[in-house]
Amino acid sequence: MKPVLEEHEGFGVVRDDLFPGGTKARFIPRLFEGTDEVVYASPAQGGAQYALAFVGHALGKRATIFVAKRGRPHARAFEAKALGAKVVQVDFGMLSNVQAKAKAYAATVGARLAPFGMDTPEAIEIIAGAAGALGESPDEVWCSAGSGTLCRSLIRAWPRAHHVAVAVGRNIPAEDVGGAEVIRYPRPFEHHALGEPPFPSDPHYDAKAWELMRARSRGGRRIIFWNVTGPAREPRS
Repeated sequence: MKPVLEEHEGFGVVRDDLFPGGTKARFIPRLFEGTDEVVYASPAQGGAQYALAFVGHALGKRATIFVAKRGRPHARAFEAKALGAKVVQVDFGMLSNVQAKAKAYAATVGARLAPFGMDTPEAIEIIAGAAGALGESPDEVWCSAGSGTLCRSLIRAWPRAHHVAVAVGRNIPAEDVGGAEVIRYPRPFEHHALGEPPFPSDPHYDAKAWELMRARSRGGRRIIFWNVTGPAREPRS
């Protein structure tokens, strides 16, 4: 499915929130090949929870998500559970501990452990293909970055553009984003972006890159912004 490209405030916006499950759902089906269960360690607010659960549900396979225990689970966990995912809450929930627990579980049950950010060669190939299908030649490309998978994919699609990756969580090394310019978002991952884009966007992720891009926009350049997914939907009470 070719991405939807819209114009908002003078920027080209790739509305991959309109792709069922978001950008990650474009390539997650590959992770389920040859296995009935995929395991992933996620930050509490991470959008990959929904994407993995969505694809697992569509394929009739199990998605198992390990996440830090909270007083009230984030809406992303509720979304995943509603789609049939197994959500395992981990005490002492530093991401490193959550990842260790997920790895141990996958080894015990013989499931496939998905890497952080779903960072696989297939992901790069599939996202780059989707971007290339737009037929655009941007001067500048912006996206949020956690693992750097998306940014490296967009660099493959548009190697002549200047790429800007907004690091929304960890201090991401330049090599993880293929040498793109890296800007660290100044507030913690669990905080929302300041303001909302004029389209559905994850406030922990894509909306932060939109915020910084608008603050630094320069006229006369074709700028593309990649929107991975929309906000989590709160469960009905």
